[in-house]
Amino acid sequence: MKSYLRTADFSTSQVLETLNDLKAQDVSTLDVRAQSSFTDFMVISTGTSRRHVNAIVDAVVVDAKHRGTRVLGIEGQKSAEWVLIDLGDVVVHVMQRDARDFYDLERLWGIGVEQQEAI
Repeated sequence: MKSYLRTADFSTSQVLETLNDLKAQDVSTLDVRAQSSFTDFMVISTGTSRRHVNAIVDAVVVDAKHRGTRVLGIEGQKSAEWVLIDLGDVVVHVMQRDARDFYDLERLWGIGVEQQEAI
């Protein structure tokens, strides 16, 4: 799926690079093209605190805008337990550990470890 709302290509690898730069933990990339009509990939990562989550989110947003990608939405930044960044073809989830363990998005989307590693 290619979103007509996108102004440039902010790829999954660029998101991963930004997350790595900000020391996000337990980063997973899920290919949800077969299960989803609203995005192609989900990137899930963990921040160590509210401040760390917000720093990661800010960096992803700034980098996306710098590369010409329109950020379609950001949800949850005030509480910073689970923040979602909608970049069209890529949806980024930045979560604190408790929220990540509770919601277990990898299991929710039915994607096993073998499929994640193949991406």
